[in-house]
Amino acid sequence: MALMAFTFGDLYRRFKPHLLMVLAQIGYTFLYFITEASFEHGMNPYVYVTYRHIVAGLVMLPFAYFLERKQRPKLTIALFVEIFILSLLGVGLTLNMYFASLRCTSPTFVASMVNTIASLTFTIAVALRLEGLDLGNPRGKAKVLGTLVSLAGVMTMTFYKGPIVENLWHPLIHIHRKASSNHESWLKGSILAVASCIFWSMWYIMQAFTLKRYPAQLSLTTWMSFVGAAQSAFFTLIVERRKAAWLIGYNIDFWSTVYGGVVVSGLIVFIQLWCTDVKGPVFVTMFNPISTILVAIFAYFVLGEKLYLGSILGAAVVIIGLYLLLWGKEDQQSHSKSQDQSYSSYNEQKETKIQRVASLESKIPASEP
Repeated sequence: MALMAFTFGDLYRRFKPHLLMVLAQIGYTFLYFITEASFEHGMNPYVYVTYRHIVAGLVMLPFAYFLERKQRPKLTIALFVEIFILSLLGVGLTLNMYFASLRCTSPTFVASMVNTIASLTFTIAVALRLEGLDLGNPRGKAKVLGTLVSLAGVMTMTFYKGPIVENLWHPLIHIHRKASSNHESWLKGSILAVASCIFWSMWYIMQAFTLKRYPAQLSLTTWMSFVGAAQSAFFTLIVERRKAAWLIGYNIDFWSTVYGGVVVSGLIVFIQLWCTDVKGPVFVTMFNPISTILVAIFAYFVLGEKLYLGSILGAAVVIIGLYLLLWGKEDQQSHSKSQDQSYSSYNEQKETKIQRVASLESKIPASEP
């Protein structure tokens, strides 16, 4: 019985980051539908981003203040500038450009671009030597192949529709959607979508550097929420002058803001920071396609949306690519841990021998001149 408990605990510690990232993607899945309903209700996306991060900052502040009081480093001017840039990459620029591109293109195009963040992050991480890559090792080839396969799966879901899979029953929930407008600025939206994904990848990469100098995930989440909310508010005031856009009632707009602030910008961002510190930025971004798959499943079975054969095939390819990359990273981390343990064991043995020699020399009487 004790052996089973030890084995379960060991498995939990080993796969804890994997479990947390899957739960985070489930949270993102519900975010998609609740924000879509809010935007269809008339809420301004830029106002939503501002309010959402204000809520996240207020919720995370007491936890950060009390739980990380002793381990939180002193905030210097240089560190604040770094957090300001990190907030700009993750909130001020990325999310607002994301919603702007969504207005100019289509949800399918933007969703496919978001799922390329894993490939972009892996490429940047390898270039900055944050991610080890040994093409002579089968695991190194698996990471490259897994990234390319996942990208191919995402592209399949986007550009190959195939025949429609008929719905088995009537939708359980119905979301009223406004008629889609013609996208005259498709090129502009495409550029914004690509730029938002690049900045998003840079945000994940910069987290790894910032966490080394500021190893307090709760406090960093709080700072990014408040600074990102201020940046988004400044941007919103420029593009949206109507005072009515800032008013929200006790309806779907309110609940989408609370959910986005507490669950996504608060809890999920904290989970991502913790997983980035433990596993690295590429590990975190490789779970992004899971939310796309869950959204397609939920939209088909619950909302009665059309599901195409291309989405099913692409989802299967994404899962294969995800498995390949995680397999390569898991072996690399196990290998690096064994190297670290061997190195530390070697150092301990070396220090023990030195102490023994010193002890023997102290016992030998010194010869007189």
